[in-house]
Amino acid sequence: MEQKRIGTEEHKVRGDDLVAKVKEIIHQGNVRRIIIKDDEGKTLIEVPLTLGVVGAVLIPVWAAIGAIAALVTKCSIVVERTEE
Repeated sequence: MEQKRIGTEEHKVRGDDLVAKVKEIIHQGNVRRIIIKDDEGKTLIEVPLTLGVVGAVLIPVWAAIGAIAALVTKCSIVVERTEE
């Protein structure tokens, strides 16, 4: 049986670049979860992603991320990826 590991990476972005960076990360693939934190480290939103999550299901998520981007000046995006 093949074991899959979960790796994490963190990106620091400005609020106005947040939506573009999240879209870029999702298009890279192998993303299990995205966590957006403010500059103090407090979690603002946590989005679990699966292979079946596409299109209309993500519309409320994009709206929430856009609202967060309007409210914060700096934030971190923590990405959990599945590694073979």
